[in-house]
Amino acid sequence: MSVTGSRPGCKQDAIDALLRDIPDLWRGHCTAGQGEQGISTGYPDLDGILPAAGWPPRGLLEIVCSRRGMGELQLLIPLMRTLTRQGQWVLWVCPPVSPYAPALVQAGVDIEKMLVIAPGVSLRNALWSMEKALRSCRLVIAWQNGLSHRVLRRLQLAANTGNSLAVLFQRGNSGCPYSALRLQLSFTGDGGGGPRISILRARGNIRCRGVRLGSELFAGAAAT
Repeated sequence: MSVTGSRPGCKQDAIDALLRDIPDLWRGHCTAGQGEQGISTGYPDLDGILPAAGWPPRGLLEIVCSRRGMGELQLLIPLMRTLTRQGQWVLWVCPPVSPYAPALVQAGVDIEKMLVIAPGVSLRNALWSMEKALRSCRLVIAWQNGLSHRVLRRLQLAANTGNSLAVLFQRGNSGCPYSALRLQLSFTGDGGGGPRISILRARGNIRCRGVRLGSELFAGAAAT
């Protein structure tokens, strides 16, 4: 569709049509995907700074954390609880430790709707499994580092096609231009509260670059 024309009104009409017909179109100054609500993270302060007021409903989400056991999985417990209670499947790919079923059950997650690919599979097979699962599972969580932008693009396309969410826990910032959202989890070390969640990249309007969550929210995170 051409947006060229002799009158400014024609250009604006064409732009408005694009924004209406393509909900994933990225606009830097306001929220992309008007009317498309995100999935609540379960943490109101975090919802308050995210463009869709929650996790993106589909696409690639990266969570950067410098080391394991920082409470990164606790961020997703409310999401897993919501999806499994709706009868949706959740796949874990190569978790660093085996999921602790009693803690997940106590948190309200239906473990009958969880699948796990244990560590030890080849990278090629892990990525193949993720791509296939994103077309049938609502949420795929993986622990992989150093993936190329080409691979991340394929995961993003698979997630969009399958109307699913791919979550990658990584130790470094990939700089990938295809992810719908990239967050960094960190602790200040001052003993004054819980972790800080910083937005490294987001599609849509960013109200604030970061927020600090209460330490009580992450109590027992290592157990899960």
